[in-house]
Amino acid sequence: MMPWLVGPHISMIAAISILDIILVAILIYQFLVLVRGTRAAPMLVGVAALGLAFYFARRGDLRTLNWLLSTLLPYVVFALIVVFQSEIRHALANLGSRISLMRSSSSVADVYDDIVLAANLFSQNQTGALIVIEREIGLRTYIESGVSLDARLSYDLLATIFRPSAPLHDGAVIVQRDRIAAAACFLPLSMNPVLSTQLGTRHRAAIGITEETDAVAVIISEETGTISMAVAGSIERELTVERLRERLSALLRRYAPTATLPSPVEESFIEDEPPSSHPSRRQDAALRPERND
Repeated sequence: MMPWLVGPHISMIAAISILDIILVAILIYQFLVLVRGTRAAPMLVGVAALGLAFYFARRGDLRTLNWLLSTLLPYVVFALIVVFQSEIRHALANLGSRISLMRSSSSVADVYDDIVLAANLFSQNQTGALIVIEREIGLRTYIESGVSLDARLSYDLLATIFRPSAPLHDGAVIVQRDRIAAAACFLPLSMNPVLSTQLGTRHRAAIGITEETDAVAVIISEETGTISMAVAGSIERELTVERLRERLSALLRRYAPTATLPSPVEESFIEDEPPSSHPSRRQDAALRPERND
């Protein structure tokens, strides 16, 4: 090779090597972020232990152990796919959501106004509620487990559904775009061992559905009236109404003006309305739910 070509050639190899290292580092970082705080984290310790055993078996010339590990290694790969299927599915869904970011619909972003108003009412009255908002990944399996409604989303309808005396209050409401697809839906419970023991069935169901899909779940505790939100298998607790509005606007990619935020003043306004208007709101304020959080 000619001397004047050595320098550019080495520089090109160095640039490619640096790019290769950066890409590998990003992949490892994203993988660690994905499994952090999930049940997959302690499983990785066992996988690392098997990897070390295989390494020392090769280095120490332990023929029997080396043969055993070499025989089991192909099956271990398939076992890991089965064990980490939830994390793999979540990662692929997250990647697909980022790719299709540009084709998000504005109608999906419009649903949270009534949800925020209803969450404010439920929080003040300590009414337990679980509202799941569908995004890119469909929730048809969970919709079929409940009572089909296919009704336009509204504050009054949410207040009616989650009234403690209503037959559909015990379960989750699933929202598709600007419509309530179903109520009284059954959701998978999260089996994450690192979750707080203070979380009840409603909160674990919210976390479980967000572990399986990219949905957003809004939870109101009937014991304390606190508002929580679950996204991507994690939960944010003790949110204010303003914070809930900001988080939903960010997740649903829509700007939310702060001037229209609900406040306790609205409740007094509702009480001043004529008896014939909004009976569901008036009755809901006088009820106290059962404690099954």
